[in-house]
Amino acid sequence: MTRLPSASIPAPSVAVTLLPIMAAVLTGFVVIGAALPVLPLHVSHHLGFGSVVVGVVAGAQFVASLISRVWSGSYSDANGGKRAVLVGLVTATVAGLLYLLSVVVEGSPLLSVSILIVGRAVLGGAESFIITGGVAWGLTLVDSGHSGKVIAWVGTAMFAALAFSGPFGTMLFAAYGFAAIGLLTSLLPLLVLASLLRTPSPQPRMRKAKSGFGKVIGAVWLPGLGAALASIGYCSILAFSSLLYADHQWRPVWLGFTAFGVALIVARVIFGHVPDRYGGAKIALLFVLVQAAGLLVMGLAGSTGLASLGAALAGLGYSLVYPGLGVEAVGGTSPENRGLAMGIYTAFLDVAMAVGSPALGWVADENGFSAVFVVSAIVTLCTTVVAFKLHRQGREMH
Repeated sequence: MTRLPSASIPAPSVAVTLLPIMAAVLTGFVVIGAALPVLPLHVSHHLGFGSVVVGVVAGAQFVASLISRVWSGSYSDANGGKRAVLVGLVTATVAGLLYLLSVVVEGSPLLSVSILIVGRAVLGGAESFIITGGVAWGLTLVDSGHSGKVIAWVGTAMFAALAFSGPFGTMLFAAYGFAAIGLLTSLLPLLVLASLLRTPSPQPRMRKAKSGFGKVIGAVWLPGLGAALASIGYCSILAFSSLLYADHQWRPVWLGFTAFGVALIVARVIFGHVPDRYGGAKIALLFVLVQAAGLLVMGLAGSTGLASLGAALAGLGYSLVYPGLGVEAVGGTSPENRGLAMGIYTAFLDVAMAVGSPALGWVADENGFSAVFVVSAIVTLCTTVVAFKLHRQGREMH
């Protein structure tokens, strides 16, 4: 694995340095997560559309995120990660204004839902710029030996936001309607943007020769494939853990996802430095075994406690698989291409979520919800092949 050149900021200040970036990512995903649980209710109950339109409205964001990944990465390399984050925050505000406009024209449901779809797509582009730009910005601010910590901690802000914003958004919607979600989405990004204007922003390094797109793809595709396989396990938790609990009449139904998220956040806070110290591929190889074991426990569990223990193990494992393989993706590219590399790497997660959700849904229909977690454990375990190959390549280079 190629090491990145060292920056001037010493290791002890890494956490403080990343705080503004984590605040921006937290904000971006709070406004994303606040809408997720209430969109189906708004589109079906208030606008009167069926499940297909609900799916289109919800999916517009994720399609736009996938399409804009490479663009956001290239923009970060050309203009700096900080500027990409600021663009993302402004774009999120535009999405919020479109939300509000859709509420204003609720009397015409077709027009309202059309504007809402555009707003969701705009928010998907904002998400790409915020998360990809945030990682690229962080990588330019800290010493090169902390790239895994940057990926892990920025990702932790994302998971923390999603865990908090769902209940918060549901509460806002119940009290004030979808207009409150639009107002939150419009104003919160602007508040954080104002606080970021004076934060450090190193000049982008594009003045040196950049690698071609094909060369970056060549460096990123193998770590990205491993991350996609492991993310099928994350997909199963996100989409099917509450259904598994409900099917077995386990209460509360949200406990599995909460156990997964808490374990992931705690593990990244405590062990976020481990991929940098011992090698991303080696750590991914070890932790994906923990993740697969946790998913298998969930699939075979006969009680709430055992299923929740499995979910926590899966969260512990996944916590360092994604940043571990991310270290390999970033380390295989030049500093001038780190934003593009992270954009492509993150796109593998988007593809895994887009393909994994319906595929696991078919498994559930055919064999029940427990089978979803057994199958996802098997798919996740395939990541070991990728991690082992990357680890062996790293040893051969040295």
